[in-house]
Amino acid sequence: MAETPGSKDKSLEALDFIINVLKEHEQILDTSIHELATITEQLGDTDALKCKMEKIEEKIGSLQKEMTNLVGYKSSVPKQTLPVGDKKQETPVQTTAEVSTAIVQSDVSMVLGCKNWSDFQVLATRAQTLTFNIKEPEKIFQVDAFSGKQIITYTGALPDFSVIFKTWLSRQLDSPEQNVLEGFLDKPK
Repeated sequence: MAETPGSKDKSLEALDFIINVLKEHEQILDTSIHELATITEQLGDTDALKCKMEKIEEKIGSLQKEMTNLVGYKSSVPKQTLPVGDKKQETPVQTTAEVSTAIVQSDVSMVLGCKNWSDFQVLATRAQTLTFNIKEPEKIFQVDAFSGKQIITYTGALPDFSVIFKTWLSRQLDSPEQNVLEGFLDKPK
């Protein structure tokens, strides 16, 4: 069967179309391979993360044991007799699981209340234990630190969470902090 000039052009167009589609697929595959290599690289770091998580779990377990011991100790302390007017009244010793209360009763020689965050930072650096409490309705942030034989406290306004989230996202996604913007992306209309 003889080819006509028009059918040859259509064959070339079809062949060109197939080649272009294959080139697009090649580019998509190259991109996918690059992304897969990046993901594989990141997965290689999971061993270090797993090790850190195990250490954190160990510390949490040891803190739980210490808390159980402290609560057990506090509940085994006999009731104290306190004078109330002319009568003596038995008052049970509180058995709460608050770390700061247990520490105050056992080892603490001083409680320092800081009004300035910078003072708290200096005194609480490398503290053995830190606790925090966020009181949303009052917009108050409280931090207690146990360091040596001291408890250092700070109570102040809540920090700007957008700054904290920006830093956290930057570190989590290994992206420069100046590239993290508060807001949203939207498609152009």
